[in-house]
Amino acid sequence: MTSYPERIVCLTEETTETLYLLGQGHRVVGVSGYTVRPPEARQKPRVSAFINAKFDKIEELQPDLVLAFSDLQADLSRELVKPGIAVVTFNQRSVAEIFQMIRMLGGLVGCQADAERLADRLAADLDWIEQSSARFPRRLRTFFEEWDEPLISGIRWVEELVAIAGGDPVFPELSKAGLAKDRIVDSDEVARRNPEVVFASWCGKKVRKTTIVERPGWDRVSAVTQDRIFEIKSTYILQPGPACLTEGVRQLHAHFARINDFEVDASLAPAEKLAGI
Repeated sequence: MTSYPERIVCLTEETTETLYLLGQGHRVVGVSGYTVRPPEARQKPRVSAFINAKFDKIEELQPDLVLAFSDLQADLSRELVKPGIAVVTFNQRSVAEIFQMIRMLGGLVGCQADAERLADRLAADLDWIEQSSARFPRRLRTFFEEWDEPLISGIRWVEELVAIAGGDPVFPELSKAGLAKDRIVDSDEVARRNPEVVFASWCGKKVRKTTIVERPGWDRVSAVTQDRIFEIKSTYILQPGPACLTEGVRQLHAHFARINDFEVDASLAPAEKLAGI
């Protein structure tokens, strides 16, 4: 009998990507159907969406560990525990908690030192981006919309990454609200706060720019008049794992840099950034 789990099913992408970055992709035997990163993980059996799963298929894989995420997968976790499967459900909602998840996952699979190194590399990348954005002429008022109807502002880790990348979220008072229903905002109030940049990421649905610019009263919003509406694909920013700490925040930073007419000096970035971890 091995000391650590060898057959792991991941019900969301961020734990899958973390395991691959730790060199433990061979332990993953099942993934979410929404998995994009890393590409090779898509060859694994797809056993779940986000709020439903193929329980019989998961049992057939004989996992010794299932990794889930948040209260939204509580029902899945309960069903998998019933037949005796070990389930660990993470609930990271901030950048600090994402780092904690990476370290905890490393401990679960016996790769604590590797997980510490990975977290340190990711943290160094964020530090570089924060130092780069500190040189911008000014910070831009930013609205991140996680959904369009109802209109939902960004979850905590997203708002934190917006700030690191060079923006000032226009709904800072909502950033710590973990549930989407607590981050529903009024379209008129967004217009009143007049964001200079709008980022949109509608999980599972392509962003329609016309939907945003045609909202009543938004014709006077700076982001609309200056054509500063950008889509960040959900796989890069709404997955609370390595993706948002690398590609997601870099895309945010690149948009802010272009608006500020600021040339990012990639030579100052950590080596891991250039390698595209």
